[in-house]
Amino acid sequence: MTPADLWNRCLKVIKDNISEAAYKTWFEPIVPLKYENGEFVVQVPSMFFYEYIEEKFAELLRVTLYREVGEGTKLLYRVMVDKTTQKTTDYPTASTQRNEKVSTPKVLASNSVSPFQQRFVPQEIDPQLNAAYNFNTYVEGSSNKLARTAGISIGNDPGNTIFNPLFLYGKSGVGKTHLVNAIGMMAKQLYPEKRVLYVSANLFQIQYTDAVRQNTQNDFLNFYSSIDVLILDDIHEFINKTGTQNTFFHIFNHLHQNGKQLILTSDRAPGVLEGMEERLLTRFKWGLSAEIEMPDFELRKAILKSKIYKDGLEISEEVIDYIAENVTDSVRNLEGVLVSLLAHATLTDADIDLALAEKVVGKVISSTPNVISVEKIRDLVCEYFALPMDTLMSKTRKREIATARQVAMYLSKQYTKSSLSAIGKIIGNRDHATVLHACGVVNDLMDTDKTFRLSVQELEQRIKH
Repeated sequence: MTPADLWNRCLKVIKDNISEAAYKTWFEPIVPLKYENGEFVVQVPSMFFYEYIEEKFAELLRVTLYREVGEGTKLLYRVMVDKTTQKTTDYPTASTQRNEKVSTPKVLASNSVSPFQQRFVPQEIDPQLNAAYNFNTYVEGSSNKLARTAGISIGNDPGNTIFNPLFLYGKSGVGKTHLVNAIGMMAKQLYPEKRVLYVSANLFQIQYTDAVRQNTQNDFLNFYSSIDVLILDDIHEFINKTGTQNTFFHIFNHLHQNGKQLILTSDRAPGVLEGMEERLLTRFKWGLSAEIEMPDFELRKAILKSKIYKDGLEISEEVIDYIAENVTDSVRNLEGVLVSLLAHATLTDADIDLALAEKVVGKVISSTPNVISVEKIRDLVCEYFALPMDTLMSKTRKREIATARQVAMYLSKQYTKSSLSAIGKIIGNRDHATVLHACGVVNDLMDTDKTFRLSVQELEQRIKH
């Protein structure tokens, strides 16, 4: 029998033991290549495709091969490691590795072509970079020097420095997004043939959820496997998103093993990313983790001068010093004050002097901060779902009421520092286990129900504003 005949026999068994969606996604793309001396070689589209099959279906494959091909049959996966030279590597199945010592796979020259090479990988992509965010406009100071220096090294030689991955963390508004865009712009300018992509964690998750729903995971995975410099912003949004984390784990492994550059940002350090899988946290620490701190006075002043020069404004040193001394919380607010000053001066035909600066800055620093509390989230959820407060707080388990209650608990966990017990007590006097369960239910619904996910995202926008 030919390898194709033998493989078709195996597929009949596999198809009876897994879902139709899983079969179409993970087994139909496999190409049987040869069967010699007890070794069955199959070609798979990518490294993370191989890793996923091994994680989920290794035992099923072993039993099926023993039954349909012969006891002791060894399975080898042929993976394309270099599409330019058509080099491949054969990887043994984990079940084989567990039972015998296996030598390091040899990289072989081959004419075999990944079945996804042309079908799923376009030659050009839009890197989604903001051209205004470049190193010329990113002012260096003591709070960002390490991160900026590492970024320039990466931009000069992406994938070939010790800073892979580069994990940048810090509070909102300190310049993380500006810096990662600058790295991407530099890499693209120096290496125009490289596939550079900036993507927010939120967009990545939406793409993944849509791929699962439409059964196009292969397209999704193979697109991301083709990226040379992947910039993922706000990765903390993956917290408690198990499916997304699992998929990104395989993408991360594939890119890193093939010398591609990964750049990640977060609002907190890897060590305090609760709700993130340990195997991902370990990989985040492989390269450089660098904090970008709030800018000090000298850096705030330098940022203001850079922005003033770029916009062609004339502002006295006295006014610049006043703004730098009083607007201390973020770079965004510094830029916002300049915009407000320009608007006031234009509309009133007045000079930008200290009096005007005091007026504008006073409105910024005296405004009441947007404090997010469990009570505020609970009230917003009641308003959004048109539910009376006592109904949300009641013991009823009606589906629409229980769902609203679970959403309130989920959002409270995401946007406040309150403990699970405190959240449960405020929202219906529940215990911490109920809150934990609610978060899991909401995560699952967001992965499978687009309408529900959009509702939660709309609530998130209301909370932030």
